[in-house]
Amino acid sequence: MNGFEIVVEVAPELGVFVGRKWRDGAASLPTDGVSSLGHVVESLGVPLTEVGGLVVEGRVTPPAYVPVAGDRVVVRAVERPQRIPGAPLRFLLDVHLGTLARRLRVLGVDTAYESTDIGDPALATRSAAERRVLLSRDRGLLRRRELWAGGYVYSDRPDDQLRDVLGRFAPELRPWTRCTACNGLLKTATRDEVADLLEGGTQRSYDVFAQCSDCARVYWRGAHHDRLERMVADALAEFGTPDS
Repeated sequence: MNGFEIVVEVAPELGVFVGRKWRDGAASLPTDGVSSLGHVVESLGVPLTEVGGLVVEGRVTPPAYVPVAGDRVVVRAVERPQRIPGAPLRFLLDVHLGTLARRLRVLGVDTAYESTDIGDPALATRSAAERRVLLSRDRGLLRRRELWAGGYVYSDRPDDQLRDVLGRFAPELRPWTRCTACNGLLKTATRDEVADLLEGGTQRSYDVFAQCSDCARVYWRGAHHDRLERMVADALAEFGTPDS
């Protein structure tokens, strides 16, 4: 059967992905009787990572379902907070989200980040291999079948990106425990232990240091620490407090 139509209603939260016709309410959509509902929804521009449920004639239906003539489909947005089953919550960010990656690491969230463009297939493969939620503003990347899990970053402003990710995924926040450069875990270090890695003025001015267990980078409360403290305080106030 070819050339029939179904009626699709897209949740308002997903309006950024679809044309005006579907932003204004339910609208008809031609389909071929062969394509799965997941493929049909993606053809509208909505990555399945952003879909919280597909409801056909009042019944929740898997993406593999093949629509028939006259079906009425409701595309729901993911519920917040979104729970990702099956692995500890960890993220992988693409090359365009460096500021967000550093802020998540300051908050102690396990965040892998590619500082160079390694290509969509490699990112998707790494997401699957390490069971990380891939965050991106690239809709095509989020449609790759080999992804383990993913999420679209809705804003291009780092402040809004951070609030979006924390509100959606509710990761555990453990500030000041991860290296912003490589994501390694930090350990307390004495001035003597890191003296060879410091300039003379830093040695004289600071007493409290941390060092990355992986890359050996040294941290102290420098000129930008107050700004980071405010960011951490705001995140903890809105999205929870650390265990320790």
